[in-house]
Amino acid sequence: MTVTGNRKLTVDATRSAGQRAAEHVNERSSIHITLPALGRISLGPPDQLAYFAGIATLTALEIIEWPVAAVIATGHLLAEQRRSNTLRAFGEALEQA
Repeated sequence: MTVTGNRKLTVDATRSAGQRAAEHVNERSSIHITLPALGRISLGPPDQLAYFAGIATLTALEIIEWPVAAVIATGHLLAEQRRSNTLRAFGEALEQA
């Protein structure tokens, strides 16, 4: 799908209904901001932003050191990616069944 601003120019007909539904859910559950030079940016779900804000706060207050914060944040991102891939594979399997 090609998106310019808030207008949808073309829709890829090869995407399944499940993929479109997953994109819709992802779009609605994420926070988006529009920056003048960069356009629309997705920041992710609010709970994930709160998690990273907590890590940043602990690091800023020097409760944890930045290398530890980096490892924790990286582990969280990897776990989230794995969960996302698992859910995507499950959705594809449901469509084929």
